[in-house]
Amino acid sequence: MPTILRIWNFRFHFYSDENNEPPHVHIASSDGECKFWLEPIRLAKNIGLKPHTLREIEKLVYENVDFLKEKYNEYHRN
Repeated sequence: MPTILRIWNFRFHFYSDENNEPPHVHIASSDGECKFWLEPIRLAKNIGLKPHTLREIEKLVYENVDFLKEKYNEYHRN
């Protein structure tokens, strides 16, 4: 589960056994974890994060989507 980005207390990462799914990223914090699809960007799963935190994370996903897709493709291509 490589960490590809850290912003504030959010850790953006992938799981190695999910390459059969569309491009996505998992984001973990001390409060919980969520998963966002990257094409198009939308929430796929939420465990324990409050709505205002999800909005912050969604904004970060939008701001970093090109980088996240690039890293997703690099990681799952190997």
